[in-house]
Amino acid sequence: EYVEDVLLNRCTNATERMLEFAATLDPKSKPCALRKLGEEPKFEATPKQNYTTENKIAPKKASELPPVPKYAKWVDSLKKSAAFDVIEGIMQKRVMVIDGAMGTAVQKYKLSEDDFRGDRYKNHTHDLKGNNDILVLTKPEVISEIHEAYLAAGADIIETNTFSSTMIAQADYELDKKEEVRDMNLAAARLAKAACVKFTEQNPAKPRFAAGAIGPTNRTLSVSPSVENPAFRACTFDEIVDAYYEQIEALVEGGVDLILVETIFDTLNAKAAIFAIEKFFEAYGTRLPLFISGTIVDNSGRTLSGQTNEAFWNSVSHAKPMAVGLNCALGAKDMVPYIENLSKCADCWVFAYPNAGLPNAMGGYDQKGAEMAEDCRVFLEKGLLNGIGGCCGTTDDHIGALAQMVAPYTPRKKHDVPEIMRISGLEPFNYVPNENDYRKTFINLGERCNVAGSSIFKKAIVDGNFEKALAIALKQVEHGAHVIDINMDDGLIDGETAMSRFVNLLVSEPDASKVPFMIDSSKFHVVEAGLKCSQGKCIMNSISLKGGEEEFLHHAKIVKRHGAAVVVMAFDEEGQAATEAEKVRICCRAYKLLVEQVGFNPQDIIFDPNILTIGTGMEEHNNYGVDFINATREIKRLCPGCKISGGVSNLAFSFRGNEPVRRAFHSAFLYHACKAGMDMGIVNAAQVEEDVYEKMDKELLEYVEDVLMNRRPDATERMLEFAATLDPKSKPCALRKLGEEPKFEATPKQNYTTENKIAPKKASELPPVPKYAKW
Repeated sequence: EYVEDVLLNRCTNATERMLEFAATLDPKSKPCALRKLGEEPKFEATPKQNYTTENKIAPKKASELPPVPKYAKWVDSLKKSAAFDVIEGIMQKRVMVIDGAMGTAVQKYKLSEDDFRGDRYKNHTHDLKGNNDILVLTKPEVISEIHEAYLAAGADIIETNTFSSTMIAQADYELDKKEEVRDMNLAAARLAKAACVKFTEQNPAKPRFAAGAIGPTNRTLSVSPSVENPAFRACTFDEIVDAYYEQIEALVEGGVDLILVETIFDTLNAKAAIFAIEKFFEAYGTRLPLFISGTIVDNSGRTLSGQTNEAFWNSVSHAKPMAVGLNCALGAKDMVPYIENLSKCADCWVFAYPNAGLPNAMGGYDQKGAEMAEDCRVFLEKGLLNGIGGCCGTTDDHIGALAQMVAPYTPRKKHDVPEIMRISGLEPFNYVPNENDYRKTFINLGERCNVAGSSIFKKAIVDGNFEKALAIALKQVEHGAHVIDINMDDGLIDGETAMSRFVNLLVSEPDASKVPFMIDSSKFHVVEAGLKCSQGKCIMNSISLKGGEEEFLHHAKIVKRHGAAVVVMAFDEEGQAATEAEKVRICCRAYKLLVEQVGFNPQDIIFDPNILTIGTGMEEHNNYGVDFINATREIKRLCPGCKISGGVSNLAFSFRGNEPVRRAFHSAFLYHACKAGMDMGIVNAAQVEEDVYEKMDKELLEYVEDVLMNRRPDATERMLEFAATLDPKSKPCALRKLGEEPKFEATPKQNYTTENKIAPKKASELPPVPKYAKW
């Protein structure tokens, strides 16, 4: 190219560029065997011995494979309450109506401080006006009247007056005592249930239901109240769970028909409520219908803690609610696109209870019932809802107008959604694998926030420099990590404390927490600490059968209750699986336990069949790569819906320090493992994107694959010989030999022309051939 630039006069600086390039060449080499100055003659390896062309990772014929087992369907051991079938039947036939705002209705009574206190709190040390929940004890007739007004207007479901009836929320009024909170919830449930019974008896064809209302509390688990310390939280996940458990216990004792977790501005608070609800149902022995309602705070389409509504759904869908919806913050018009999206991604019933428009300058609501009903009509015209009601600013007039408006409309049809793995950070991550080429949809689990995967990260944690650790997480996301793997397992680190602090800090950084987290530890209490800090749907890494089935099932049930996907290591009571047969046996055993006894969603089961180190010089290690790849294919076949993951850096641990060799192993391994069905791996995200298999140095690749595929007994020795000739800081797609200068980069071409200056001219452009006189 340089020669012809000069020869054909293709650019004005062609001669200068030719001289620059010529100065880099060995003047005694030849043009067809060119060498750079100082370059050694081509490396010649030891001749191959006992080389096999057998493809050890080729798929077997279908006729050679055992049949896929038939797995028994999981059956929930808890019975369902009578309300389940009745509500299901109604929602299939018509749109159900939910009541309106309790606070708006209470304001009409213009109650005084003495009214709020009553006799019970006559000498209480704190003002109580505004604490509407205590009116179930001090003014029960007011609350009953409000309930009955909503039922008379046409409501099918009324909510208990318990939005703030938890120990945590009642602390603002110095009523954070168990007996006080219990009495509030018990009385509220009995008042609502009594009103429902009364109206059902009047018209048995239109049964009414009392919903135990569980508000978000006045604390948030995902947002720090301290600007100076974003990792600080005013309360813990366990404290929120305990507060909700006490509330649920009293509501159910009081007779509610269903549970409504509402006005969710922080999904982690909702996950704590779900955890408490599941814990209670297990103790109570019966399930009640569960409704879950999130709150989109503005037209960004996100909750206060930053999640989109689909990410919110991914985070709470493990609760298998009877219905999911949105309430508060927005009027009906602004809520439409978010209900539309929720209606598409949710496989349960959908409801909405918006505000009466947007608040005026004084914080009040001016929209009347008829106007609000007309704004809500679009929900029904689009077939988006199964239930509708009102939130802030709505009264029995609004509910009456809504009930009349929805009567002629057909409710939304419940639909299935594709069976895929759905996880989330602030944004949803829905994994749809390309089954023809898993490499194209490979999930990069960023390894740099793992103390075993990054010495820089480890030092930052040991030094308490969490800001530096956060910067590492951000860089991973920038470099293409789809999920951030977080591991604090090190003797110098208090794993539980460090995990909680770092995840809390990550959650406060939107550019990092937009992706899901993989909470990673060999200690279950450390991993659970991380799950308790993340509002998104995480991947929990890991559990195993090492401690036996009882421990395995116990851990799996807790992970399921947290709503996380789970990584299962191929490890049992006999030890770590090394061969293909051991990997397949253990994973199939674990899968059967998870789907049949725990009811785990197969899409959320991720097996790690152990990527073990090859190229160690020990003969028994030579087939580890082949075993993993073949086990991957068979596990995916025998365990429908499961995923395969692994710690890719383990593979070439023996070549640590030789960058091109180690990275070439990773690239080649992923290429072949993904063809067998590997879905994800803990990797250096930037390197995985850069080290494209097809662009790797072909000579290096041959040595690597001889080891990886166990093609010859001397593959490791030959690999070591070749590795010793390489610059350990070069890259597999830009390989350099020891002592070789970086690839020559010439001065950029100037005034380059693509004109072919020696192309023949057309005959019409040529002068005629002269006529020469004969001599």
